[in-house]
Amino acid sequence: MTPEEFRRYGHQAIDWIAEFLEHVERYPVLPPVKPGELTDALPRHGPERGEPMEAIVADFERLIVPASTQWNHPGFLAYFANSSTPEGILGELYAAALNGNGMLWKTSPAVTELEQVTLRWLRQWSGLPEDWFGLIYDTASTSSMHAIAAAREAADPESRTKGTARGLVVYTSEQSHSSIEKGAIAVGIGQDYVRKVPVDAEFRMRPEALAELIERDLAAGLRPCCVTATVGTTSTTSVDPVPEIAEIAQRHKLWLHVDAAYAGSAALLPEFRWAFEGCERADSFVTNPHKWLLVPMDCSIFYTRRPEVLRRAFSLIPEYLETQADPRAVNMMDYGVPLGRRFRALKLWFVLRSYGREGLAAVLREHVRLAQWFAREVEADGRFELAAPARFSVVNFRYKGSDERNRRILDRVNAAGDVFLSSTVLSGKFTMHLAVGNQFTEERHVRRVLDLLRSAAPA
Repeated sequence: MTPEEFRRYGHQAIDWIAEFLEHVERYPVLPPVKPGELTDALPRHGPERGEPMEAIVADFERLIVPASTQWNHPGFLAYFANSSTPEGILGELYAAALNGNGMLWKTSPAVTELEQVTLRWLRQWSGLPEDWFGLIYDTASTSSMHAIAAAREAADPESRTKGTARGLVVYTSEQSHSSIEKGAIAVGIGQDYVRKVPVDAEFRMRPEALAELIERDLAAGLRPCCVTATVGTTSTTSVDPVPEIAEIAQRHKLWLHVDAAYAGSAALLPEFRWAFEGCERADSFVTNPHKWLLVPMDCSIFYTRRPEVLRRAFSLIPEYLETQADPRAVNMMDYGVPLGRRFRALKLWFVLRSYGREGLAAVLREHVRLAQWFAREVEADGRFELAAPARFSVVNFRYKGSDERNRRILDRVNAAGDVFLSSTVLSGKFTMHLAVGNQFTEERHVRRVLDLLRSAAPA
């Protein structure tokens, strides 16, 4: 492609994206396709000769877009709704052009240093400790895996070379994300050594139950090494009692990891700082700006107050990557599994600068307002009930009837095509799940959900 061709198709792409974002509501949130439909529509073999860009772009619009779930749709209210802002999209574009690889400081100083700067800004805005070291991974699953690996290193430094965790145990809530179990499996601790701590009526980890499990494992000759507390669990956004958990972790010399992948963004709001009490005592902490801070996938921030342990767990430098030591030249490859590292900080920098702390806080507050309004409306309708406290911008609710009836109501709501809710199971009951987190979501979209629910539910 010549520079002139790139300009032409680049302008065409930006025009398409601008039109797409401006009129994304023209698309159904969920694609009306069946499994394998796109696969069957594409050639079984790649082209022997290059094809013209016109044909590629045409097939993108004809085949790829209609098979895409529209996460940028304001009616996307499932899971943890997120969105990709124009600022973040431009950041991704420039990052792709620079094509930096931040494995070493010298392989791309901008990748390394901008990452440190943006993470310092976000740490300051969130009221987190100044001495925490931060870096960006792809998702919270990867971040939590690295936390567990660091916990293993702190508890048993020989486990890295001997290839066995030798009876180390990880503790997490019954409501925590499955990535904690996956992380334990990945670093050799094993699923059988992950303890699921019971929760209370508001789905928060019970500290006394945690203490009992630790004592039981110690009596059995096992070695507790890590406990994961969650601020904003996946299903209910419950907030574990971090101060009490931190006391137990300190007493038993356990690594304390805090998973705030969703709710970590709420730390920008002073009125939500209560949810982060005790987090300053954590050994590691994860938050995902790609969930609720308007940054495109993927961007997971991992902070730790013990970077030397993380580095000890992963630093392995072959001769061809040796570099002259400098106290200000951080080599990110020493702090995790990935060697190649994308310029993820650039899109984060674009968003932080474009919105500023006040602008981001205003967006978060509006999302919380919409969710709280919806929760009140649900409670006011005698046919429905809240299934968990609505703390942030997520509401879990159900029709006062059978699970099958709730499934049918949810299917009717989603069949409308302009909104999408997900579901979970709480206290053994099928529960509908609404999450506000999209840049384009307005009250009319949430009101549309309410209207669909009321018409789908029996009188």
